[in-house]
Amino acid sequence: MIAAETRSHAALMDGIYRHQRRIYDLTRAWYLLGRDHLIGELRVPQGGRVLEIACGTGRNLHHIARACPGASLHGLDISEEMLRSARAKLGDRARLAAADACDFDPQALFGVATFDRVVLSYSVSMIPDWERALDMATRCLAPAGELHVVDFSEQSRLPGWFRTGLRAWLGKFHVTPRADLHPALERAATSLGGRVRWRSLFRDYAQYGVVIRP
Repeated sequence: MIAAETRSHAALMDGIYRHQRRIYDLTRAWYLLGRDHLIGELRVPQGGRVLEIACGTGRNLHHIARACPGASLHGLDISEEMLRSARAKLGDRARLAAADACDFDPQALFGVATFDRVVLSYSVSMIPDWERALDMATRCLAPAGELHVVDFSEQSRLPGWFRTGLRAWLGKFHVTPRADLHPALERAATSLGGRVRWRSLFRDYAQYGVVIRP
């Protein structure tokens, strides 16, 4: 049975993106910075499996397919509206499923239990229980697998007016930058006996972290 909070969040996301999905990729290109940096750092093993959690319109999976030919691509999203765009964009290049980032079974969805690379791109800032989503993501990692996360940061090295304006704009779309993402990734890595690579991007506009499983 689907939890009430899952149904509620799915309905909220569908409401936001029912029409926006048609212009999402065009309008987000100028401020979802760091996505291509993440894709360039994936270095998927030959024939490796990739899962994007909260894959949206499939934009990232489309670029991963081009950057990592031969990779087996999978994506899930809570919004059926966004998945409509993803299916149209990706066709048979990726296996896609509707699911909650905080509670999903990859074996049931895709017939695959673990992945060599898992991606969360500008999604933890939109997931209410985002630390649970990180936990789910790390559970999906194969041995030597990597979780790659990029999202908004604190904009600490940008003008105050810019930060204030950005936060107000993001709030309209139920987006909350996670100031404690780095320590959360450290905790996730510790639980696996792994390690973290982390860096600030674009004068702290964005943050990018990788959890590496041994």
